Amino acid sequence: MKKKLIAGNWKMNGSLAANEALIKNLLAGLKAPACDVALCVPAVYLAQCQALLRASPIDLGAQDVSEHEVGAFTGEVSGAMLKEFGARYALVGHSERRQYHFETDVVVALKAQRALACGITPIVCVGETLAEREAGKTEEVVRRQLAAVIHANGHCISEIVVAYEPVWAIGTGKTASTEQAQQVHAVLRAQLKAATPQAERVHLLYGGSMNAANAAQLLAQPDIDGGLVGGASLKAPDFLSIIASAG
Repeated sequence: MKKKLIAGNWKMNGSLAANEALIKNLLAGLKAPACDVALCVPAVYLAQCQALLRASPIDLGAQDVSEHEVGAFTGEVSGAMLKEFGARYALVGHSERRQYHFETDVVVALKAQRALACGITPIVCVGETLAEREAGKTEEVVRRQLAAVIHANGHCISEIVVAYEPVWAIGTGKTASTEQAQQVHAVLRAQLKAATPQAERVHLLYGGSMNAANAAQLLAQPDIDGGLVGGASLKAPDFLSIIASAG
């Protein structure tokens, strides 16, 4: 049985001093976690966090990766660059990237492809808006988003991680009920099973305001293999509590 995965997403937060204090507190309280743990940090802090996390049980992740391999793409960061800084994971298609940077399903699929080509595990984010949920389109939306990634990466789709993040529950304090979350995760699992005989290798993470209070109940669901944690990953006690819930 695979370990659960708890990945923190710092979003656009942090400073050299705050990062060092947070990581030191996490490592002091972590000891030997029963699950896999990762921190997805802003690109400018990859070097600092690589040094702080060296020889620790926490893997390093990036928050994005370019769909391009190399070239005249000012401001972009390639998979090869991320790999040089020890990134094991890279978020692709986070709802904030889709919403504010207009990333399409095709772009997200290409980013996943670039990450895989560089030996980085993409954490592919899928999820519906409140309007889409209220219109009864949740399953249609998440299946469409994942289908694009499967189409572009079919032969190695078992190497990805998928994070279901209902857009209406990100940073709002609202959380999908355990039943709602499990229902969508079951849909995603079935879609992966149709695409690869190794679907059970794929971690399915829940990423909508998971916190210390609701983590245990969410992580107990049969198709929820971990969490993509936003705000709570910036608070060592809360993040450690979530990690403990995944043990």
